[in-house]
Order: sequence, then structure tokens, then C-alpha cells
Amino acid sequence: MNRMGGMTTDLKLIDEKGLRLDGRRPDEMRPLKIEAGVLKRADGSAYVEWGLNKVMAAVYGPRECHPRHMQNPERALVQCHYNMASFSVDDRKRPGPDRRSHEISKIISEALTHVVFTEYFPRTSIDVYIEVLQANAGTRCAGLTAASVALADAGVPMRDLVASCAAGKVADTVVLDLGKEEDNFGQADIPVGFVPRTNEIVLLQMDGDLTPDEFDRGLHMAVNACKKVYEVQRDALKRRYAARAVDEDVPAPAEEKQEVA
Repeated sequence: MNRMGGMTTDLKLIDEKGLRLDGRRPDEMRPLKIEAGVLKRADGSAYVEWGLNKVMAAVYGPRECHPRHMQNPERALVQCHYNMASFSVDDRKRPGPDRRSHEISKIISEALTHVVFTEYFPRTSIDVYIEVLQANAGTRCAGLTAASVALADAGVPMRDLVASCAAGKVADTVVLDLGKEEDNFGQADIPVGFVPRTNEIVLLQMDGDLTPDEFDRGLHMAVNACKKVYEVQRDALKRRYAARAVDEDVPAPAEEKQEVA
């Protein structure tokens, strides 16, 4: 019997061959697809399909920060608004932000603030909107990954992209990138946000019970996966720059390429 968060199930999450419900190995990530520049009216945008997750991110700004009492005379304010559409889950979600949405918005804002050169844009706001269109576990990692690409697409100066992935524990086995059933009935979950250029972790949470050794293995597994996510993010931006150069009949700016390399 598997248990997490007070939920129990007789579902066999890992079979005798060591394979998970969807046929993945413990260290295997779900398929990931990223597309940049999907919204014309946003300054930057990105769309992520990660397993059965479908997430859209849009960036507006830097622009004047309102209300004015929130303005910082020395740097920009990175504000994230994470929301799950009411139709994104099987049981229709009540529209509007809830406690979980506020929590995820806050931790993603903090992770992105760490990599954005906010000091370049005093008294402004950089607004990041993340909309989960379809949820299947791991939406905060997918949202952070999409938001990072959207910021780069908007031309916001950044130290590097933030890549994100989660590890966890299922049926007493440390696994990578939990699916819905694993998230519901597994034993632990560790979302990680990682900056490859500086080897910094800018988001780290844990839900559940892990031994120190299991935590170390899960963290190592998640960081390695973040490096793979990072390559998919870069490829998405390269395709975006190539398409933009064709549309404008000019080469992509060298400085902009360097910023997100």
C-alpha cells in the first residue's frame, strides 16, 4: 500500500521490472516540448508541454510599477502570477487564486528575481503570468521553466535561464519527475530550480519523508534533469531567434544570444 499526504492506494506504482505506471525507468523524465514567442501581444511568451502538463507563460515589462508605493527606487520588481485554469484538472477547480497559487507565485518570483538584472530597471515592474491549461503533477516546475524562457523572449537581461524539475520517492524508490498518481500516492516530492551557469539552486522544496541519503540522491537526480531541461529551453530560444531573423531579414543580435546562452 502506498501513502502520501493522507491518501492511500493499492495501485502498483513500480512493477517487478522496476518500471513505473507510464513505463518510465526511475531516472527517466517525461517528454518535454518548449516553444517561445507564442503570444503576439505579450513582450515575451512561452508554451510548455511536459508529459500531460500544458502551461503558458507571458511577460509584460519592464513597465511602470503600480501602485506607486510598491516601486523600488533601486531595482525592478519581478511579480509572478501563477494560476491553474478551472478546467485544468479532472475535478473542476474553483476559479481564481487560492493559497497554493499564492505560494507558488511567491517562490517563482523569488527564483526569477535571482537571475534578472533588476538593478537595470528601477521603479518598474516585470510581470510574469503563468497559466496552467492542463495539470498532471509538476506544474510549478513547468511554470518556472516556461516563465524563464518567456523572460528571455522578452529580452529581459538575465544572468542565465532557470531550469526546473522535481524528484521524489515512490514505492520506497527515488524517482525523477513524478506523474499525477506518483504525486498523489508517492512518499515524497522535491521540486528544484537550478541555474546551470552558476550551479546555483534558486528553488528547493520538500514534501514527504526522505532519509538524508535519499534526499541527496533525489537532489542529484533533479539537478541533472535540470541540465537537460536547460538544453531544451536554449533550443526553443534558438528557434525563436532564427524565426525572428527571417521575419525581420536581419541576423539575431549577438548580445541577446549571449544573454541566454
